[in-house]
Amino acid sequence: MPTWPRPRAARGVRARALRPEPVPEPLVTSARSADAGELLRFCQAAPVDAALLGEHVEALPRYAFTRDQLLCVRTSEGLDGLCWTGGNVVPFRVAPRAAPALAEAVRSGRRRYSSIVGPAEDVLALWEQLRQDGPVPREVREDQPSMMIDHDPLLPPEPKVRVCTSADLDVLLPACVAMFTEEVGYSPLQSGGSYERRIRSLVDGGRALAWIETTASGPQVIFKAEIGTVAFGVAQVQGVWVHPDYRGRGFAATGMAAVVAHTRERMAPVVSLYVNSYNTRALAAYDAVGFRRVGTYATVLF
Repeated sequence: MPTWPRPRAARGVRARALRPEPVPEPLVTSARSADAGELLRFCQAAPVDAALLGEHVEALPRYAFTRDQLLCVRTSEGLDGLCWTGGNVVPFRVAPRAAPALAEAVRSGRRRYSSIVGPAEDVLALWEQLRQDGPVPREVREDQPSMMIDHDPLLPPEPKVRVCTSADLDVLLPACVAMFTEEVGYSPLQSGGSYERRIRSLVDGGRALAWIETTASGPQVIFKAEIGTVAFGVAQVQGVWVHPDYRGRGFAATGMAAVVAHTRERMAPVVSLYVNSYNTRALAAYDAVGFRRVGTYATVLF
């Protein structure tokens, strides 16, 4: 019986089927030509983690000029990460193998930034790539519990906490500066007028709340907090501060209860924040209000 040779084409088809498909290198580009809907859906998959860059993403259709500040990371899986590169660098859901490419894109942008902040896994992976030739950090905070509350506060809100107006700026701004200096280690006024403009914009937007008491030496901020960002149904509280003379009296807890109640009624159903793991007093206050830990943030301060 004759033996027929196996067709060469069959061998070739089999060889190609066994050969793995090449995986393209991660590609990092600006969001200039990105589909805004795709970016929104990507953030909505983890809205609490996306809080810091969420407002920027939501604003892309209105403010196209900001698209150059938002970097899109793409791999063979599709959109695989975002990174805001404004005054702060904020990475979000970046594929681990894309960290070197993202770091190179941040370097090539030659922007000055005061921090790298966001979900810990993203921040620390990016910083590992940038640290060799990056600026010397003041501090690296690797463990900052990310917390949220999506129900009414467990404590009665402090009734004296109210929304600030422009008439409160003279007393509110020094309290904000004191909080920032205590938290970061230097006065934010050293960088010019950007910090004051930021506080003014929060006041104008109805996003600064405080308990201001009249004392013998004049008006005094007892407690204050700002709603730093609102996006995807999540409001992130920032700048929580109690005057040193009034600490240890439970004002942080009742003040935050007031902030939560107001924010859930007027701005977003979910309230979030992140806090240093060593700040046991703050953690206890947030626990008492009803916040629960849902993740970890990290911050590299410069």
